[in-house]
Amino acid sequence: MSAASSTARTVRTAGQTVTRRGRFAKTPLTRKPLKFDPHTRLPIPHVNVIVRDTHSCRMGDHYHTSVRDNLMYMNYVHDATPRKPQRQIRLAYDPEDPYVKHRHNPPVGVPQWTRQSLPPVVPENVLELERIQLHCFLRESITSRSNLLGPIMAFRALTGESYQAGGRRTSEGVQIVRGKKQVQGWVRRGIPVGVKVDLKGPKMYDFLGTLVDFVLPRLREFPGLVLPAQSSLLTSPSAATGVVSFGLEPMAMGLFPQLEFNLDAYPKSYGFHIHFITNAKGEGAQNRAAALLSGFQIPFVRA
Repeated sequence: MSAASSTARTVRTAGQTVTRRGRFAKTPLTRKPLKFDPHTRLPIPHVNVIVRDTHSCRMGDHYHTSVRDNLMYMNYVHDATPRKPQRQIRLAYDPEDPYVKHRHNPPVGVPQWTRQSLPPVVPENVLELERIQLHCFLRESITSRSNLLGPIMAFRALTGESYQAGGRRTSEGVQIVRGKKQVQGWVRRGIPVGVKVDLKGPKMYDFLGTLVDFVLPRLREFPGLVLPAQSSLLTSPSAATGVVSFGLEPMAMGLFPQLEFNLDAYPKSYGFHIHFITNAKGEGAQNRAAALLSGFQIPFVRA
């Protein structure tokens, strides 16, 4: 490369002067320094980055094409006569009284929502999965909060969730769970005791597909999720919430493909609980929630 090619050359063409520069003499592009978010201390890009879905969710399509219609057929109950109206719950204070407008107004007596019957099955209120919550309680975090770094990194790699990731304002990411009250002198109010993360939308179905395809089949001596006995009451709070929960051992965390290839990067494996939260609420709602999860190939056994 000659020295003339690395310096500016002036060429006169058709009465105009054009300045040509060599490859190594180009003026470098000036970029503004990135600003930092004062809350998260992370750099803010120059453009608004929004991550869109690159492919259709397999589990989501399976629900809308197969499971949804089957649930509507299985849970349909024909009523020969019109249903009785729901019993009005009497509140402790008159809701029309302006002096109790902003006061806590609990119902009188025991909670009655567990005794309410489920609404009729129509296409507008078919049972669906609202969100999946992963919860990990770590007792070592009471002595040192730095012990929570391992579960936080594992949940971020496992779910791909972080605070407002991809421009989604509703994404809260991995949250720290703090104690609400004192328990036997070793849990105090306000201290960090664990982490949790809520999954919604396509990421919820992606996690469900990974759990069904890679984790549950590889668990040793796993017969299925235990259902309550047939003699149990359908009006108990646990049976009327429509939430199915179970726990996984620390060994199961290494079976997820997101963590299996780099398991040595984490201090140790952590056990955690999985909560499947549906929109069912009323008498026998947990049975309908179990029927929904069985459509996603999650096994169940009766206690």
